Amino acid sequence: MTDRTAGSWLSDALIGRARELAALRDHADAARSGRAGLVLLSGPAGIGKTSLLHAFVNGGACRDMTVLHGRCGEVVTNAGYGGVRALFGRLGLAEPETARDSPLLRGSARRALPALRPCPGEEEKPGTAASVYPVLHGLYWLAVNLMSSGPLVLVLDDAHWCDERSLRWLDFLLRRADDLPLLVVLAQRTETEPAAPGALADLAAQPRSTAIRLEPLTEEGVAEMVGRAFPAPVDPAFVERAAAVSGGNPLMLTKLLAELRARGASPDGKGLAAVAEVGQGVVGSSVRALLDGLRPWARDVATAIAVLGEEDVDHVGALAGVPAAMVEEALAALRRAEVVADDRTELTHDVVRSAVLDSAAAEELGELRARAALLLSDAGRPAEEVAGQLLLVPAVDQPWMRRVLREAAAGAESRGAPEAAVRYLYRVLEAEPESVSARAQLARSLAEINPPEAIALLEEALALAVDVRVRATLAVQLAMACLTVQRAPAAVRVLGEVLDALEAELGPDPDPADRELRALVQSVLLITGCDEKATIAAVRGRFARMAAPAGDTPAQRQTLAMMSVLTAMDGRSAERAVRQARRAQRSRDAESGTLPLIFSAFTLGLADEARDSLEGLDRALRHSQENAAVWTYVLGLSTRALVRHAMGEITDALADAQTAVEIIAEERWNGHVTMPQTALATALVDRGEPERAEALLDRIARPNLDGFVLEYHWYLMARARARWALGDREAALGLLLDCGRSLEETGFTNPAFAPWWAEAACVLAELKRPEEARDLVEWGSGLARRWGTPRALGLAALAEGVTAGGRRGIELLGRAVELLSRSPARAEHARAEYLLGGALLEAGDPRGARERLRTAADLAWRCGALALAKEARRRLVASGGRMREITASPVDLLTGMERTVAQLAAGGAGNREIAESLFVTVRTVEMHLTSVYRKLSVGQRGELGAALRAPEPPGPRAPAWVSASRGRS
Repeated sequence: MTDRTAGSWLSDALIGRARELAALRDHADAARSGRAGLVLLSGPAGIGKTSLLHAFVNGGACRDMTVLHGRCGEVVTNAGYGGVRALFGRLGLAEPETARDSPLLRGSARRALPALRPCPGEEEKPGTAASVYPVLHGLYWLAVNLMSSGPLVLVLDDAHWCDERSLRWLDFLLRRADDLPLLVVLAQRTETEPAAPGALADLAAQPRSTAIRLEPLTEEGVAEMVGRAFPAPVDPAFVERAAAVSGGNPLMLTKLLAELRARGASPDGKGLAAVAEVGQGVVGSSVRALLDGLRPWARDVATAIAVLGEEDVDHVGALAGVPAAMVEEALAALRRAEVVADDRTELTHDVVRSAVLDSAAAEELGELRARAALLLSDAGRPAEEVAGQLLLVPAVDQPWMRRVLREAAAGAESRGAPEAAVRYLYRVLEAEPESVSARAQLARSLAEINPPEAIALLEEALALAVDVRVRATLAVQLAMACLTVQRAPAAVRVLGEVLDALEAELGPDPDPADRELRALVQSVLLITGCDEKATIAAVRGRFARMAAPAGDTPAQRQTLAMMSVLTAMDGRSAERAVRQARRAQRSRDAESGTLPLIFSAFTLGLADEARDSLEGLDRALRHSQENAAVWTYVLGLSTRALVRHAMGEITDALADAQTAVEIIAEERWNGHVTMPQTALATALVDRGEPERAEALLDRIARPNLDGFVLEYHWYLMARARARWALGDREAALGLLLDCGRSLEETGFTNPAFAPWWAEAACVLAELKRPEEARDLVEWGSGLARRWGTPRALGLAALAEGVTAGGRRGIELLGRAVELLSRSPARAEHARAEYLLGGALLEAGDPRGARERLRTAADLAWRCGALALAKEARRRLVASGGRMREITASPVDLLTGMERTVAQLAAGGAGNREIAESLFVTVRTVEMHLTSVYRKLSVGQRGELGAALRAPEPPGPRAPAWVSASRGRS
């Protein structure tokens, strides 16, 4: 009698893997102690990865740990977040009842739902491209929630089949896993090309990753397996030959020994020939032999299971064309042969699956997959599940196939899984090579992950499209993609052509939908054209001919916001710029988005409308927090930091800027961002830390920075101020003049934006070369009179005063003090007081000088401009005045991020709430609070409010008339 129970004598054995199992146990112990880790387990098929994982998960190594164990498969590898669903599926969070009440989905974790559901929920809008970040953010907090009750182990088998988005989330999680009780274990087959090689490579590069490669069994391990298979004494030569033939691969060896037992071979010298005869192709040949020995309908059942993966019996029978009763009979036979698993309708191993599929002809297999897709579609399965089969058919040549692929792509888009959408849509494009809509949908998915490819597709679509409205929509897509790769000139050219054609088509009185489309194209043209110096002239010419819209719709408000920016930067009418900005901000509906709020707030800040500017930015930041939109949150924080700095709120500016810098440190796109670093460096100079400011600016690496309209000039101003504070006046002057020349290229002449001319005048005055400044001061003063805001006029009077000298200079500096005291620019007011005090000293009026210097020190100290406060106090004492030493208060010792965290905590927010709102980890918040408690000498949260209140300034208060002139406390 032959024995076909291959490997039953090894079902619970794990041979030769004690070292690897011990290593996994060590990593589990490390995770328990809060040291997160990643283990990449690799080896060829059959080497024992799955058995090792089961021994690890089911043994004592994972005691008192939450273990989520999943496996990826070829059919589902293309589905967005398929690996995530394999891990979290058993939690049942995709069910509406569970999702509604589960504490695991509290807070930001609810944003994980699109990834957990097999198809989009009601709140996800199919056909709209969701940002990737919110879902990653939500999954991170879901994992954190799981870890709140104990350590977490995520085990993913067959990770070579895992989709890219799931792997990107694991990378996202691990980069934020400091001190988390987390272990991630991924097992992958070495000889199979991964579905997402780049994502796996990034994970392998993680500093907390460890690679464990499973090597072939030693001869001792082979001998143990042979001894378990044969009760008779084993000849060492037989062991040696079995090891050589199987390559020490446990699966190969198991099948080899089973085949030898089936043939009645013995483990001695006589059996050596049989070992060689069976050979290395034992798995494939034994499976084929088993199938050949079965009835045809049983073979069909095995092939259906290989195609479908784990499925219910009815679907297996339907695909195989076999009645349900016969399916059960076939399954029983296949289980006896260990081709199908005992506890589920699935093949025992991927190698077995490959052998079954290899036995089918390619044409037959393609037809089977197409039938499987139709079967699943008719059964109402999610489109992405059906699409997994369609991606494996030779051609999607039937309309229903392409409809399913488009639906699957829309679902993947809405869950923030663009890579999956791209795979589906490329199959559609193969079948519809002239399709404009397929290219547009495909480009929408590619925009965030591969902008150059998206641009190429959109250019093809524009060449194919005839309808002007379709072309307008494509042009908007193209422009937004071009922004991310610094290709504004191409975008502006296309948008201009399309806008001309659209206006000609629509006529003077378009319907509301067409009017909104036109406004959208106009707004995107202005946004794109204002990004780079190469396009600013063209967009300013277009803007001059553009009528301001009413501001009744989102696109119109976005247009108004950008028009306000251009009006402000032109520097001719602060009143018109403010009017446009306020109209852009007047709606509070969510559809208007954050960009109009940020753009219009920038304008209002330049026009001295500080309160309205900050109110708009606060709304933008709240909207970004509510939608987990980290990029716009960083942009809003950076803009608010610059506005606050201009207002003289240096400490708050520092807090905003440093928060933004800490957030981008965790993001892969941080190399393309400059505003947070520039804003932080600007505040650091005023705080008396120019060395740190310069080091921060040195690390900016954005390509072609000198080509940008706004960012480059903020950068130059920050670097010039740092050089000046370090005593290098000549270098500072050179940078300021560079800023002026660069701004001249743009044609922008707002005197309050990057006021290089006023700064250069002050530097030249210090260099005793005031005559060199007179032309630029005259030029800048003319611009200031035209713009007409108190801050701009005050800067002009200050620049005129420092270069005029004598009594005329004192009069002008007095005028600067008066003007700046009526502006929001408190730090500039303090500087004017300081410069006036210095001028009075030089004129022989020490008493008047001391009054001004004392006021300057008070104002600067209250603003957080510690460098100026200390210098004013030094000159005051040198002139015979008295004032206590200006030292940093405990609050001043806080970093910007510490101050932000402390303020939120003092306001009643918990650590988790703070972390979620700032897009950082709970551990980061805890570290900052620990530092805050130490610096402020407080022992508990309830004491923070009192400790954060600003103490009294050093020395006597400023005269009453000064406080009255400020109009504020």
